[in-house]
Amino acid sequence: MNDLLGVVDWSRAQFAMTAMYHWLFVPLTIGLSLIVAIMESIYVRTGDERWKNITKFWMTLFGINFACGVATGIILEFEFGTNWSNYSWFVGDIFGAPLAIEGIVAFFMEATFVAVMFFGWKKVSRGFHLASTWLTAIGVSISALWILVANAWMQNPVGMTFDPAQMRNVMTDFWAVALNPVAVNKFFHAVFSGWNLAAAFVIAVSCWMLWRRRNVDMCRKSIIVASWVGLAGILLTCWTGHGSAVQVSRVQPMKLAAMEGLYNGGNGTDLVGVGILNSAASIAEGQDPMLFSIDIPKGLSLLVDGRADSYVPGINDLIAGRERDAEGNMTQTPSYEERMAIGREAREALAAYSAARAEGNQAAMDSAAAAVAERFRYFGYGYLETPADAIPPVPLTFYTFHIMVAGGGLLVLVFLVLIFICHRKPATLERGWLHWAGMLSLVLVYIVSQAGWIVAEVGRQPWVIQNLMPTNAAISDIPASSVQVTFWIFAAVFTGLLIAEISIMLRYIGSASKKDIELSNH
Repeated sequence: MNDLLGVVDWSRAQFAMTAMYHWLFVPLTIGLSLIVAIMESIYVRTGDERWKNITKFWMTLFGINFACGVATGIILEFEFGTNWSNYSWFVGDIFGAPLAIEGIVAFFMEATFVAVMFFGWKKVSRGFHLASTWLTAIGVSISALWILVANAWMQNPVGMTFDPAQMRNVMTDFWAVALNPVAVNKFFHAVFSGWNLAAAFVIAVSCWMLWRRRNVDMCRKSIIVASWVGLAGILLTCWTGHGSAVQVSRVQPMKLAAMEGLYNGGNGTDLVGVGILNSAASIAEGQDPMLFSIDIPKGLSLLVDGRADSYVPGINDLIAGRERDAEGNMTQTPSYEERMAIGREAREALAAYSAARAEGNQAAMDSAAAAVAERFRYFGYGYLETPADAIPPVPLTFYTFHIMVAGGGLLVLVFLVLIFICHRKPATLERGWLHWAGMLSLVLVYIVSQAGWIVAEVGRQPWVIQNLMPTNAAISDIPASSVQVTFWIFAAVFTGLLIAEISIMLRYIGSASKKDIELSNH
């Protein structure tokens, strides 16, 4: 049992580490491809060679980051087979199909047009090269789409049925999977957040050059483009973030309760603006979950469906089976204790199906299959030992969610101030305090980006597939020591890769800061 727990914990840690390293590169790739495309569009429209050279500068940084993102992404996908083989079998073609489409369509699209984008400046027309740059940007986003479709299915499994003969889920409706409302919101939220991060990256690098008093014209132009992209991105990120919260309230109410530190819900529930959680022991004794909080009256009810009096369940309500229906009213569903019993019955029925199949007893097979189908909705609860196992890590989910929201609000202010300065007070771009503020904005946006990913993934624990498969049922039958060894190997490799990327970027930016990019004709 201890080795099983070790395999689960180390496999989760390894996957979390890989995903977080990968997420350092992905949003920058998404956003920087758009900014590069916009800059090249300005060059083609104006014919100004300075914009061509500015485009080439940022395009090189995009290429460095793109290569590192591909390397970490490949390892991430391999881990499904090495560490999570039970999960890989259980999801069948549902999870594999989006990843296959991403590899065949999006990745090949990116690879084809990236080559033209980098090496076709003197070989193709301006229009064709610009089209290649835009198609690369579109391909990057399409790649993210199919990965997020796969991820969203894990959080809201739709368009499938369970086949006891194969012991796996089978896709019955491709479009239900592809157009999963969770996937749609996740996709746009991730893409728009990539715009924010890339905008902050361009601003930070430009501010560093301004601090060094190099490439002043290039930096001014780059900051203007990045600030507008960043403002559009952060406003759209806030909008899609609201949509994501609505979807979470419908399909993952426990995650929403953890995000808000909400233990006891009700009608007209307040939204925590700022808060400090009480200790787990104090909460268990019945004390107030919040040591301190500043709340928005009835804000959470308004957030989830626009009604100030709608019902929002807390953690204790959900465990007792009290949830909200489609109209925002409280409805009684099976408690978590009852769901665990139903899940165990589903597992027993599945075992009976296998035994009947081995005996060739068709009637018994049909009866067992019907019993599995009737109870399958709560199949995963049969693997839990107590209802508390279904509660995600509340403090981590709560604090990262509020860090994300607060950081996002601050980014709105950063981009607004920069746009005002660029258009009304351009002389302020020479001030040292602004240079440091611009450079620090990159740290802020990375914190916000990583916090958002933690909320999405930690908040859905313990589920690998919501309600159907917890982490302890999804792992491979391998020794914990093997996962520990690969964890540290990957940690070393990814850290080395990150150091290499930063080193190469800094060397390239440093060399560029010694010459006037906008005056060169390389």
